[in-house]
Amino acid sequence: DPESLAREERIARDACIAVALKLSKLRAKAAAELSSQVTAAMQTLAMAGGRFEILLTPLEEPAPTGLEQVEFLMSPHAGGTARPVAKIASGGELSRLSLALQTVAIRTTEVPTLVFDEVDAGIGGSVAEIVGRMLKALGVGRQVLCITHLPQVAAAADHQWRVAKRTVEGETVSSVEPLDGDARVDEIARMLGGTRITDTTRRHAAEMLGQA
Repeated sequence: DPESLAREERIARDACIAVALKLSKLRAKAAAELSSQVTAAMQTLAMAGGRFEILLTPLEEPAPTGLEQVEFLMSPHAGGTARPVAKIASGGELSRLSLALQTVAIRTTEVPTLVFDEVDAGIGGSVAEIVGRMLKALGVGRQVLCITHLPQVAAAADHQWRVAKRTVEGETVSSVEPLDGDARVDEIARMLGGTRITDTTRRHAAEMLGQA
């Protein structure tokens, strides 16, 4: 009858809200911790002064995801207003933010493969070396695929492939070539010094690979 159904609905709703309130408490704590840790990681990824925030907006009615809407905000540089990541982050910033998030969450994530597309966009020098080390650390116990144009990042990899495009009979064809030994040294040297490979760039490339 309607009264019994209404009573069952109230019981189910109360149980749902009780569980959701516990989730909200845990979510608020995790949001504060994750925001702080990701912000700290951003400082080493060419986003000095930037910050990451997690906005929890209460909902009028309980939803399958809980009692609040979760939104990621960021300010990539000092003095900026934190805005939704999807609206403010460039491709390179989004990749580096993803790297920071994965580095922080590595202890709990079970994702077997991570893909980073040009995570080195807009960076170089010592920052590129840091990115390379972070990617290498992520690769312990899981597979990391990274598209890069920086020798500092490429040298940190366990394996390297060269992707090239060429025109064959009016059509563009892509090729993927695994690199080992001297071929890898030459590719790192090319990334360091352009199309002309010298003994100096080759020695530098071999040193980079040895250090990595």
